[in-house]
Amino acid sequence: MEDTLLMDAAERFANGEMSVEEKIYFEDLRKNNPELDQAVVEQLFFLNQLEDFSQKKNFKSILNEVESKLVTEKFISRNTIAPTEGKIIQLWRRYKKDIAVAASIAGIVSIFIATAVSSFTKSDKTNLQPLFAIIKAQENKTKSLQNQLNDLASSGSPIKTAIDSRFRATGFMIDATNNYIVTNAHVVKEAAHNLIVENNKGLQFDAKAVYIDLKKDLAIIKITDSTFKRLPFLPYNIRKGGADLGESIFLMGYPKQEIVYGEGYVSAKNGYLMDTVFCQINTTANEGNSGSPVITKNGDLIGIITSKETDVTGAVFAIKSANIHRAVNEVKKQIGDENIKISSSPSLKGLNNVAQVKKMESYVFMIKGN
Repeated sequence: MEDTLLMDAAERFANGEMSVEEKIYFEDLRKNNPELDQAVVEQLFFLNQLEDFSQKKNFKSILNEVESKLVTEKFISRNTIAPTEGKIIQLWRRYKKDIAVAASIAGIVSIFIATAVSSFTKSDKTNLQPLFAIIKAQENKTKSLQNQLNDLASSGSPIKTAIDSRFRATGFMIDATNNYIVTNAHVVKEAAHNLIVENNKGLQFDAKAVYIDLKKDLAIIKITDSTFKRLPFLPYNIRKGGADLGESIFLMGYPKQEIVYGEGYVSAKNGYLMDTVFCQINTTANEGNSGSPVITKNGDLIGIITSKETDVTGAVFAIKSANIHRAVNEVKKQIGDENIKISSSPSLKGLNNVAQVKKMESYVFMIKGN
């Protein structure tokens, strides 16, 4: 068979373009003519090498485009300094989906190269069919991953860099319709430049303070970030009355990078020196728990953690929840936002602790600033 005819036949065979009769005839020729079969194998291997080179070139081009886009949007720099461990953890929590795609690509390419080299060195030239199968499988995986990268690139979601905050505290939603959150006034005062809220999935959103009462240590902030997805009505009821002595409570907050659950009970109806703005809770609280919600086992929110008494073990003070209702009325007067309202429901009532926490955790936020 002439060289040009052989090349054409091998290419048509590899691409599955032969009819059934042609394929049977071609395979019979290969079986009966070892030299012809050897030439066909070499030609098929050459064609697959060309295809592999083309795929690698295209893949490199895609990676270069992604890098250029990230540099242009100032997400990375070409002279990036290795981040600290804390920064790595933040980026992983925020971009783990994107990183997983990139890691999959790197892993598959590494496995492909190692397997291909191994197959080629261990096989003689007449037994390269497994290598072709590997190449074909890699081609399909590469196309699938390329489609995932294209979907990420065309999603339209802006890439935001996690801020390096000077402090960490807690806040919780009081108006899920208009994205208002309550925290402590001393927390908001710490944020000289940026005020950020971070949800339990590690996503950060811009916010601003709309109300600060330093005397009561109470502040209301509003999420202003357009990327924040509105939550359903609050699962807890914000009590207008006071706390009852001995009521069992739990609290959720951010004394560390993940949400932490704690339990206790109301140990005094009033605060330090009988201050009626506060009540006393017997529980454990740490730095970062400022602004944590205090919830009864029936699903009533009765207070906001504000400070702890250093001279007494387990004595923590909380702002009574009635002050939240008063603050909401003040916001309506001060900024003229008649839309702000506490839209709650007692859907925590009757649930066990685990179910209550699961319903609550989306409404409790880490408050950050610098």
